[in-house]
Amino acid sequence: MSSRYFTEEHELFRQSLKDFLQKEVVPHIEKWEKTGHIERFIWEKFGEMGFFGLAYPEEYGGMDLDLFYTVILLEELQKVNSGGFAAAIWAHAYLAMTHLNKEGDDAIKQKYLAPSITGEKIGCLCITEPFGGSDVAGMRTTAVKKGDTYVINGSKTFITNGVYSDYLVVCAKTNPELGNKGISIFVMDRDTPGISATKLDKLGWRASDTGEIAFDNVTIPASNLMGEENKGFPYIMQHFALERLIMGINSHARAEFALEYAQKYMSERQAFGKSIDKFQALRHAFADCYADMIMCKEFNYSIADRLNNGEYVVKEATISKLRSTKMADEVIYQCLQFLGGYGYMEEYPMARLLRDSRLGPIGGGTSEILREIIAKMVIDNKDYKPAT
Repeated sequence: MSSRYFTEEHELFRQSLKDFLQKEVVPHIEKWEKTGHIERFIWEKFGEMGFFGLAYPEEYGGMDLDLFYTVILLEELQKVNSGGFAAAIWAHAYLAMTHLNKEGDDAIKQKYLAPSITGEKIGCLCITEPFGGSDVAGMRTTAVKKGDTYVINGSKTFITNGVYSDYLVVCAKTNPELGNKGISIFVMDRDTPGISATKLDKLGWRASDTGEIAFDNVTIPASNLMGEENKGFPYIMQHFALERLIMGINSHARAEFALEYAQKYMSERQAFGKSIDKFQALRHAFADCYADMIMCKEFNYSIADRLNNGEYVVKEATISKLRSTKMADEVIYQCLQFLGGYGYMEEYPMARLLRDSRLGPIGGGTSEILREIIAKMVIDNKDYKPAT
C-alpha cells in the first residue's frame, strides 16, 4: 500500500475494518442478496464502530478524520462481494449525510445527522426522477410554500435505501420558472403522510433496497429546508464530485478484488499439465487488466488527496468515474473468462461482480453525460463553481 497516502494508523484501521466485515457482514450477505433487505442490526453495529462518522464533526458524534479513512471503508466494502450492501452503506453515509452536514442547520444535524452517525437512522438521497435521470435541471417534483410549510408533489426513482430508510433528503423545484436556479433541498421523515415507496427489481445490487418514491401533497415544516431556497442545484453539483470519486474508488476496488480472486484461481486450476497462470495468453491478458486497474487506482488516490486538501475537483472526479467504471466492467468481464465455466456459476463471485459492476457507468451520472461535462470543461472552457 502506498505510504504516500496511508499512514500506519490508516493500515490499522483497514485491518480492524476487514476483521469486522468478515465477522459481522460476510456471514449474512447471501441472505441479504436473496431477500433484498439488509437487517437493522448491522447499521447499528456500523454506528457502534464509528464507521458512519469517519468524515463528520465530533460535535455530532463523528471523528472528523481525513478522506483516506473513507477510501479504506469504500475499498473494503467492495471486497465482501455485494455491491448492493456496499451501496446501501455509502449512499447513507456519503449521499444523504453529506447534504445534512453541509446544508443542514444545527437543529437538522441534531435530529438527523447525529442518529445517522450512530446507525439509529438511515437516510436516502432523492434526486433522480422517472422522466429525468442525469438531467437534474429537468426535475418536475415541486415544493410550494404555504405559510410556514412546504407542500411537496412529484416522484423520484432509482433511490438507494428508498424503501427502508428513516428519512429522505429530497430535491424539488421551489421556483420552476427559474429552471436549475429554482431547485431547493429538504429533509423529511419517512412516516410523513403522503410519502409512498415501491421496491424495484434489479439486475444487480440485489441486497440494497432501490425504490420509486411518490410524494402526494406531502406537507413539511419550512424549517426542513436545507441551505438557502433556490440554491439546491449548486449544492447538488458540488457534492457530485464526492459521489463520482466514490464510484471511481468503488470501481478500482472491485476490479482489484476480481483480479485477486482470478489470480488465486489461475494458480490452482490445472490444464494440460500445468496451472493456467503459466499460459502466455492468459498471463498477458491478466497483466493488461492489472495495469488498467493500477492506473485508475493511483489516479483516484491523487484526486482523493486533492479533495481532502479542499480543492474543487469536479472535472477530475468526473474523469475518475468515467474511466474507472469502464475499466472495472472490462476487467471483471475478463476475470469471469479466466474462470471459464465456473465464472458463470453463481457459487463463484464473478457472476455477481459482473452484474453489480454494470451499474457503475449508469448511476451517479451516465458515462454519456460525464463525457459531455468533461467536453464542456475542456473544449468550451466552462467553469463549474462551488456553491457559496
